[in-house]
Amino acid sequence: MDPEAARTSRESLDLVFHMSNILETGLDRHTLSILIALCEMGLNPESLAAILKELHRESQVPFSSK
Repeated sequence: MDPEAARTSRESLDLVFHMSNILETGLDRHTLSILIALCEMGLNPESLAAILKELHRESQVPFSSK
């Protein structure tokens, strides 16, 4: 990746991370970069959001209840 493309990519991730923090999603930069890459590969963003919500919900269930 050329330096200009790398800079643009980094700035885009910074912006997405800032919006994520404002919305209090709890997602870190690494997770966001993976989600962006999956969307760029053609995965449905709404499906990814549904999966993340389900994983978050499951992580909130006490271990003994699983």
